[in-house]
Amino acid sequence: MIIQILLVLFAAFVLLKISFKFLQKKINLREFILWLFFWVIVIVIVILPNITTYLADLVGIGRGSDLAVYLAVLLLFYLVFRVFVKLDNIDAQLTKVVRKEAIDEFESKIKD
Repeated sequence: MIIQILLVLFAAFVLLKISFKFLQKKINLREFILWLFFWVIVIVIVILPNITTYLADLVGIGRGSDLAVYLAVLLLFYLVFRVFVKLDNIDAQLTKVVRKEAIDEFESKIKD
């Protein structure tokens, strides 16, 4: 029972943090809705843990905790993929800026 209270309080804290980030425009509406949906589901599962067993039976997985682990791993893989895509974009932008800066510096040395 105490772990459930702590988990709900933690999820509520995270919901508060993402709400502030959304209001400060540090995350967009899509990201806000996705995180809101995720943490509300976490709260529901913490309060009603038998839901995972019911859902696991629906999809043919033995236990609800197994389903939760599978979904967590899938979510982590997706988030890692998103981070890699973002890093590739940043790398490409940085390369473009460095090249332009090098060309500009070279041209200014030639003029001098």
